[in-house]
Amino acid sequence: MESTIAAPAGSATSDAERLAFVREKFPTSGLFAEKEWLLSPAAFPLSPKLTEQIEKLGYRLNLFQRACNLLYQLSVKGKQPAWVAAYLDAGKPAELVELSREQRLRDEVPRIIRPDCVLTDEGFVIAELDSVPGGIGLTAWLSRTYAALGDDVIGGPEGMIEGFGSLLPEGGSIFVADEAATYRPEMQWLAAQLDARAGTSGRWQVRRTDGSDPVPESGVAYRFFEHFDLPNVPIAPALMAAAREGRVTVTPPFKPYLEEKLWFALFWMRPLREFWRRELGERQFLELQKCIPQTWILDPTPLPHHAVIPGLDIQSWRELGEFSQKQRELILKISGYSELAWGSRGVDMAADLPQHEWRAAVQRALARFEANPVILQRFHKGRLFEHRYADPETGAIRTMKGRVRLCPYYFLGADGRPSLRGALATICPPDKKLLHGMRDAVIVPAAQAA
Repeated sequence: MESTIAAPAGSATSDAERLAFVREKFPTSGLFAEKEWLLSPAAFPLSPKLTEQIEKLGYRLNLFQRACNLLYQLSVKGKQPAWVAAYLDAGKPAELVELSREQRLRDEVPRIIRPDCVLTDEGFVIAELDSVPGGIGLTAWLSRTYAALGDDVIGGPEGMIEGFGSLLPEGGSIFVADEAATYRPEMQWLAAQLDARAGTSGRWQVRRTDGSDPVPESGVAYRFFEHFDLPNVPIAPALMAAAREGRVTVTPPFKPYLEEKLWFALFWMRPLREFWRRELGERQFLELQKCIPQTWILDPTPLPHHAVIPGLDIQSWRELGEFSQKQRELILKISGYSELAWGSRGVDMAADLPQHEWRAAVQRALARFEANPVILQRFHKGRLFEHRYADPETGAIRTMKGRVRLCPYYFLGADGRPSLRGALATICPPDKKLLHGMRDAVIVPAAQAA
């Protein structure tokens, strides 16, 4: 299989020629199962200032992720408040919590950091972090394809492939669960590219999790399934045992506490402020405050009569349910360990709901606290950008004025340092508040503006 793509003849090509090139190079097996998006003749350009900010973000999020890992462990040992671990372990089976606390896994963190960044007038805000992200193969193919067209894509034409390859440098197994089957084609394409680069066959293999493919005796395995889905992953007990015994290195590690959205709420909690300042450093702490939206955990524990919830100025969550529509630039999300915690499921946009539905959403969130904590987050509307795309019916080139979700991919090297290897831009129609891949969104790699 070719590891490079020859550029079209001529130094300058029209939009029509560029689109024809993109279509021609599309893998015959597809990259997403049963998914469609709008094609564009050009990558999404990032200004020099924004490119620099995204570059620096990887370092800051690596510090943040490692600080999260430390905070949980200190909480378990009683050296930080016990309620930190209590929040993060809520609803999880005891055997999974026990595995996540294994001394052997103490320093393990996810080796891919992918924030979902919403581009705003001021720069960007991070809606959430994804430790088991999709789109790796898609971003790799898009980066290579648009780089061949001359676009200066973030991470370079082979950055994503090299980055993922660094997780399994000698080859390995990529376990994709049925729940994530949509992404299996892109991971198969990615494995084939790694084999092509190495001149091998089958060193990188996408395996099923139904038991038809065995757990390896040694080496590295990539986990492409969520912790909540473990009961539907027959090979999970064997893979967990192999990780516990140190026979197989599993990445991302079996640490469900690191995959909770409520970390953003812990970041903003006053009792933990000195911990974050110490572990992140004052400068990085302040920089992260600029891009991590203010977040709260909907904990139904009553407050003292003289206290209020900071940033909301309310004494109980009942008052939140009575907020007017103008007050409700807010969003509710299930924090994690739930089938509703990914892909924009389990999300309530406060401003879009009638009063009685918003009140009911708050009550549902409070009722879920013991098993599935819910977070409340300030909603930041994305800035409008213009980007060209091909009308899927007529082929005519049109311009979309849309909001952008930017997903940079940082891979941790053997030295633990993050490297930005690619970025995926999803341009959504302006009426969409939840920005994600959809058939009426444009999906392209991000590139440095000329």
